[in-house]
Amino acid sequence: MGAIGEGGVRILNEAVVQQARVTAAELAAAEEAERRELDRQARAFRAERARVGIAGRAAVLVDDGIATGSTARAACQVARAQGAARVIMAAPVGSPGSAASLRASCDEVCCLWTPASFSSVGEWYRDFAPVPDAAVAALLRPGPSG
Repeated sequence: MGAIGEGGVRILNEAVVQQARVTAAELAAAEEAERRELDRQARAFRAERARVGIAGRAAVLVDDGIATGSTARAACQVARAQGAARVIMAAPVGSPGSAASLRASCDEVCCLWTPASFSSVGEWYRDFAPVPDAAVAALLRPGPSG
């Protein structure tokens, strides 16, 4: 029904909220829980390191796939708010409509495959299991050169 991002970014799909009959209280509770999780992940993945500055730089945002586009749109807004000079969204697969509508939120969308029969991101992967936090943290850890 939407997505959030650092700096108070909030994307809401009003049609989904209305169709699912989500109340304002339920929406607020879901957003609060997701903000706590976002803060936890930022602390865990940065491990006391400062955020990498992207002001005046090109930001290449990579997603595993674009279904509704809410998460990708939120990421684009975060990059813009942090001063990225150019925002490029890249994904291997996406819904044709969502990938096309995402072009309004960034400078470029690079989506390798937009199959007409798209129904979910996970259907295009052999293994779509969540990546454990420890694996993400290890990948983000600075190497020997700094």
